[in-house]
Amino acid sequence: MVSGSFSRSTSIRLTPRSVGSPRVSSHRKWWAHGPSISALAVTFFLVSIVLVVGCVLYLYFVRYLNRENLVSGFPGEADACDVFDGSWVADGTYPLYNSSECPFAERGFNCLANGRKDMDYLKWRWKPRNCDVPKFNAPDVLEWLRGKRVVFVGDSMSRTQWESFICMLMTGVRDPQSVYEVNGNQISKTIRFLGVRFPDFNLSVEFFRSVFLVQPGLPPWHGPKRVHSTLKLDKMDEINGKWVDSDVLIFNSGHWWTPSKLFDMGCYFQVGGTLKLGMPINAAFRTALDTWALWVEKMVDMNRTHVFFRTFEPSHWSGSNQKLCEVTEQPSSELKGNDGSEFGDILADVTERMRVPVTVLNVTSMGASRSDAHIGIYSHPSTILDCSHWCLPGVPDAWNELVFSYLLTDGWRKMVR
Repeated sequence: MVSGSFSRSTSIRLTPRSVGSPRVSSHRKWWAHGPSISALAVTFFLVSIVLVVGCVLYLYFVRYLNRENLVSGFPGEADACDVFDGSWVADGTYPLYNSSECPFAERGFNCLANGRKDMDYLKWRWKPRNCDVPKFNAPDVLEWLRGKRVVFVGDSMSRTQWESFICMLMTGVRDPQSVYEVNGNQISKTIRFLGVRFPDFNLSVEFFRSVFLVQPGLPPWHGPKRVHSTLKLDKMDEINGKWVDSDVLIFNSGHWWTPSKLFDMGCYFQVGGTLKLGMPINAAFRTALDTWALWVEKMVDMNRTHVFFRTFEPSHWSGSNQKLCEVTEQPSSELKGNDGSEFGDILADVTERMRVPVTVLNVTSMGASRSDAHIGIYSHPSTILDCSHWCLPGVPDAWNELVFSYLLTDGWRKMVR
């Protein structure tokens, strides 16, 4: 058993209290000896004020000060259950699908097809400490999603989760040949939009590549020569209008927020018309997430759409230059890897201040021990070494099990914010 813990959450519940009505005497002149009308009015007014103030204080403390309460338990559990505090346990009934039989699994993520011989890495299930995640049941999920639209937005990790989810659903489809990519595209990391239709269920599952979520662009004309491009931190990616009108909307961002993918490539930050050449990456990430949060509050119909944001996924590069990739045969007994914890802290701070509910998928610690589940040398083409992405089937399947256990179990017994 390999464990990874995260902050526990608690559940706060209001229990309605019944107030008995006092008996009223049938004496015809009861008002002559009871309180005056004005006294009753004053009393009623004071009681109302106390109740209003009490409700305001309760909502304030629960929503804005209860930072630990990102998740709670399943229906029927006596105590709240933090589904991200748990361990990987061996389970011979896994994996949930075969990538070689799923036409939407990218060859680069299919480690078995790319030469990996050991199979133990496929047979692990995520087990929260105080509850059980219901095993993914494709027919049930397909029926729940009938007539709906699921959208994934982010980088290649988001595309991996998108592919994982489609392959999970395919196990519940009677006629796999009926499922198709809407533009006839092969699954590729170079395409900004990929969409798969399940016509028997009137269901669309889509992926939009937006690695920063905010808008990349050309630099101002007066900028220094080293500035080849900018990230406009106060503007959402120009394709953001295609993300709305969805029923499930899952975001991620983080792996591209590094000096090698930004400054080394001549990409710097911009707010309005002003270049922010000295802005640290963490500060820029926070500004971008603030822009994203405002967009969600303004553009997303929360009566229809469930919004999720998945945290940073650990990588397991090693060596002094972080270029060695050693894939193990078993999960590590320790939580290792680059966990991007600073991004998780920023995400928690931004989402707790939002005026609408967003579910944070705190998967960081889940992957920290899974040094056995990366692609490593089993990539396509084989010259690529990869200790960032995950084999499929694998860790992203557990992310999807958590997403749809949330949707199918009344929010892990309703999240308390």
